Amino acid sequence: MKRFWTEVTVDADRVVRLDDRPVRTPGRVPLALPTTALAEAVADEWRSVAETIDPRAMPLTGLANAAIDRIAADAAPFAEGLARYAESDLLCYRTDSPPELIERQDRVWNPLLDWARDRYDIHFTLVTGIMHRPPPDATVARLAQAVEALDPFRLAALSPVVTITGSLVLALALLEGAADADAVWTAAHVDEDFQAELWGEDYLAVEAREGKRREFDAAVRFLKALG
Repeated sequence: MKRFWTEVTVDADRVVRLDDRPVRTPGRVPLALPTTALAEAVADEWRSVAETIDPRAMPLTGLANAAIDRIAADAAPFAEGLARYAESDLLCYRTDSPPELIERQDRVWNPLLDWARDRYDIHFTLVTGIMHRPPPDATVARLAQAVEALDPFRLAALSPVVTITGSLVLALALLEGAADADAVWTAAHVDEDFQAELWGEDYLAVEAREGKRREFDAAVRFLKALG
């Protein structure tokens, strides 16, 4: 679609408008945002359009569309899908060698698990190797409750964080301010960074990682704008 508007504004209902027309989601619902900060951030994406709309350059708009069209009508299945990550959280799966990687995992991951234990009154089962061992049922249920309590916009933003990091604990730590974005990103890539230090980086892997980081950073901006 070519740019057809001159001015982008946010009205009193926090709906982004192109001249006198409201922006609509793919489901044809007005793009109304829950906070002024998020509405202005989304509006800035539309202001930045040059000649042609490129959805890849408008990640906040995409997350808002998902919240309104996909999640708001029935958030329970979406929340349930995110909560399943508690059953195989990245932070619970540890290496048995070499000692340097064992130490790094312990140093970076253990404080985050300690935070989650204290915050949610839960326990974790640490696993060495690749064989799946589920955490206690009470842990899964408690973390599921935390996710299910979130509104559609926070669920939309949390989704890429969970899927990119492979960790519900990391996503909740970011959401609640227990760890900042860089700390969460570093924790999610402990193993990958260690291997790169040993063997060097593959340019295709670097390119893929940069794409994931852009998606991750957009979700972080979205969360911050929600307040």
